[in-house]
Amino acid sequence: MQLKRSSFVLLISSLLLISCQKSLVSPIPTDPATISTKAKTQAVVQTFDEDFESGSKTGYAAADVALNSGSWNLDDALIGTSTSDQKNGSRSVRIRNIGTLSMNFDVSTGASTVTMNYAVYGTDGSSAFQLWVSSNGGSSYTQVGSIEITASSTTLNTATFNVNQSGSLRFQLRKTSGGTNRINIDDFTINSFDSGSGGGTSGGSGSSTADNTNLLLGNPSAATSSTANADNYLIDQTYYTESYNRDKGVPNWVSWYVGSTSLGSIDRSDDFRADTNLPAGWYEVSNTSYSGSGFDRGHNCPSADRTSTTAANQATFLMDNMIPQAPNNNEHTWANLEAYGRSLVTAGNEIYVVMGSYGSGGTGSSGSATTVDGGHVVVPSNIWKVIVVLPNGNNDLSRITTDTRVIAVNTPNINTLSTDWTQYITTVKDIENATGYTMFSNLPASIRTALETKRDAGTAN
Repeated sequence: MQLKRSSFVLLISSLLLISCQKSLVSPIPTDPATISTKAKTQAVVQTFDEDFESGSKTGYAAADVALNSGSWNLDDALIGTSTSDQKNGSRSVRIRNIGTLSMNFDVSTGASTVTMNYAVYGTDGSSAFQLWVSSNGGSSYTQVGSIEITASSTTLNTATFNVNQSGSLRFQLRKTSGGTNRINIDDFTINSFDSGSGGGTSGGSGSSTADNTNLLLGNPSAATSSTANADNYLIDQTYYTESYNRDKGVPNWVSWYVGSTSLGSIDRSDDFRADTNLPAGWYEVSNTSYSGSGFDRGHNCPSADRTSTTAANQATFLMDNMIPQAPNNNEHTWANLEAYGRSLVTAGNEIYVVMGSYGSGGTGSSGSATTVDGGHVVVPSNIWKVIVVLPNGNNDLSRITTDTRVIAVNTPNINTLSTDWTQYITTVKDIENATGYTMFSNLPASIRTALETKRDAGTAN
């Protein structure tokens, strides 16, 4: 999000662009009246990104502004260019009082997430803002979640709103507090809705048995989306699903699917960040929470398993997809296992993966620890993964038999382990005994029992 993007996937007249790259197809109308009639809908395949570099508005009075993406309305807001405006490049939006930043056009492929950079303008005090969405061309809006972001620093931070809504949408950012204090907004990005190929759980119930969904094989800990279940809290992150443990500050487990459509050419985004969509009052582990601890921010669902779109890759950098992981464990042993899983996919298979951790107390590059971040994050003692391998095909659940390959690995969270992950092969039953979870609950009992006790032969298999 720190790099400027100046080209966009556009809908020109009635022609939908089907490219997966952000490219400017033809000159954009510069007259707002022209835009309002010709750019009502903007098609998004991968990422819509407005960086505000092309527009000019020097006063706070409400007015439409022609930008690269289309026409936007800025009310009690302007496009700032001063040294006091926090920005990437030379421009960002500056909003005061209860001003708004509104799209005058729709994105036609929905939205999985919306992100933007935000900061305090100059020496002003704190302010808060919300994101609202309209599915009827701006006639009415509803708030995205119950999230209110507070800007209190002059350093640009990234806010992420989980939308997960299909159809034609437009968005409005509303400043909600802070009075005359001003905030800057930059790099407003909409990541297209994912209909399931990224692995969503078809509504987040945790019980979908549709092909390529994250919880096809079951919900290992019977996690629920009730805040009363704070240490086994089900979160559907679209591109993976997890059981989050509020008191440990890490996931109990994360479950996801990897197929040929999951892998592409998107670069690693590296935008580690807090999950601001956690329930109100819950501690948000930040991108710096592990700093100086001697432990890596170790992914559960790996970045490299989600390279089909920017949205998919960015989702893996939420801090509730991380655990404090010993560097050699993360960068060698676990990286080798992850790469092997992807090699199975490129060889013509699809895989269903569950990864988790348990216990407390690991040894990183700075020695042993049971917690980091002032006790907010527990360092696990063990890290495990289960991979179910199927040849490419359909009706996946019915194709799993007692002969299906299952890889189960359990490593200590230490810095002196072997780089060869096959040295840590175990059985699913052993992992279940250590965690109390039940794997493969969506499978018939006879098949589940057989798979639980299989011990894989490693890469030679």
